Amino acid sequence: MTDAPLRVGATIGILGGGQLGRMLAVAASRLGLRTHVFEPAANPPAADVAHRVTTAPYEDAQALAAFAASVDVVTYEFENIPTSALDLLESLRPIRPNRRALAISQDRLLEKTFLNGEGLATAPWCSVEDAGDLATALDRIGTPAILKTTRLGYDGKGQARIMAPEDAAEALAAMAGQPAVLEGFIDFSREISVIAARGPGGEIAAYDPGENVHKAGILHTTTVPAHISPTLRSDAVLVAARILNALGYVGVMGVELFVTPKGLIVNEIAPRVHNSGHWTQNACAVDQFEQHIRAVAGWPLGDGSRFADVEMLNLIGDDVLRVPALAREAGTAIHLYGKAEARPGRKMGHVNRVKPLRAGSARG
Repeated sequence: MTDAPLRVGATIGILGGGQLGRMLAVAASRLGLRTHVFEPAANPPAADVAHRVTTAPYEDAQALAAFAASVDVVTYEFENIPTSALDLLESLRPIRPNRRALAISQDRLLEKTFLNGEGLATAPWCSVEDAGDLATALDRIGTPAILKTTRLGYDGKGQARIMAPEDAAEALAAMAGQPAVLEGFIDFSREISVIAARGPGGEIAAYDPGENVHKAGILHTTTVPAHISPTLRSDAVLVAARILNALGYVGVMGVELFVTPKGLIVNEIAPRVHNSGHWTQNACAVDQFEQHIRAVAGWPLGDGSRFADVEMLNLIGDDVLRVPALAREAGTAIHLYGKAEARPGRKMGHVNRVKPLRAGSARG
């Protein structure tokens, strides 16, 4: 592949076949592009809409090579892809976003070191590998704090709160011997996130920051516009742009931020389309999924402006049983992921409740 934009009919390879892969495949199809999904599990959500699906483990070198031969560029819908698979694929096809962005986001210590090196504020943190490290970290950071595995944690998994020093042993045991990082609690008024994209030529397009509410460690709602000042809105977008440029990034990224009395603090970055950006599907002409496809395909980025206010509500587990009632609500768009079994903590879909743009409500 050269730097020339992909032609209609070209194929984008997607590592991971979950709901994000599903929505990326739908967006690609609208642009006349095909998708080939590589997913170890059988019958993933993306299989319903992708042009082609390979079902094989990430350790299957032969399957990976055949996958690479069938696509023009490779992207991914989640971060926890084995390095060995990426090494093989990168030798055959471009990977967008790049390996550096993925490596940094896969490891909380690398991520925080990178962010601090760029002059961006994070929660106070310390690396923890054993009980001695944890005792030293608690002396420095204090309680309450949260202990997180450095890798593979998501949606509240791989985390343990330490509300008092006597909780330390139980929290460390919950890490099951994995390297961890201790983070101090942040006094914040709200969490916001910025969904932003960068193209191969360095152009950047950002969406309005959304305001996030979590329940049990899982995103519950994202509301746009966030209840922040215009200055803070601009600052948040500038933080996202700074990260994208520092990484030479291509694609969509989600940047989660805490709003504090001392300014914005970066919580984490996600080098992919993001749950808190699902609202763009019904409030923007070009949503985050199409924006990502445009970026990795080398197409011009779309305008991130929105034409409506919106609340995104995740449907978790049995929440999916509310769909018949939600379907009766005016201005409510339903997005289901095609998952057969509703389990506690499992994202089954989301709805976007769209409202007219309020007077004075900032556009993207």
